[in-house]
Amino acid sequence: MLDAERRLLANALLDFSNQRFVLLSESCIPLFNFTTTYDYLINSNLSFLSSFDDPRKPGRGRYNPQMFPIINITNWRKGSQWFEVHRELAIHIVSDCKYYPIFQEYCHPPCYIDEHYIPTLVNLLYTELNSNRSITWVDWSRGGPHPGKFGWSDITDEFLNRIRFVSECEYNGNTTSICFLFARKFMPNTLEPLLRVAPLLLGFDP
Repeated sequence: MLDAERRLLANALLDFSNQRFVLLSESCIPLFNFTTTYDYLINSNLSFLSSFDDPRKPGRGRYNPQMFPIINITNWRKGSQWFEVHRELAIHIVSDCKYYPIFQEYCHPPCYIDEHYIPTLVNLLYTELNSNRSITWVDWSRGGPHPGKFGWSDITDEFLNRIRFVSECEYNGNTTSICFLFARKFMPNTLEPLLRVAPLLLGFDP
């Protein structure tokens, strides 16, 4: 999976006009219109990638001691695979020849490379380039190894606006209520109700 992500970044980097790179899944939806999303990303001083130390089994428990001494458990981080990075950080990710081979050799289930490699790499070398938060909202409140899924009946203006504005976070040194630009996991049957509310929420004519 990380081979595919690195290839996607490498190919996108070939176009010098590309300055921001967002990885999304097929179950993601936009929470704002294109102009708002573009301005938010292009004007940000930092990338948006979650990277945290999880002392539990799903975090530090996935560390393979054979990675030592190149990667120490104190450097080990976990994060969402759904990242947004600016051009400088994307170049660092695709050009890494030191840490990626270690992950390829020693990170196998229950270690999942897409949840650990980029967060650990950024924590080791590039923390000053990262906001250390994700711009893709997910619902982990239901417990279990996977986030909550949403269907037709979940789609209301109130529900989407809670995602869009209920949080507070830092953006370029200031506090903002716009913390998430995308959300997941939305099932295919949400397409019709999403199209129904989109004109009002996203501000365009149907």
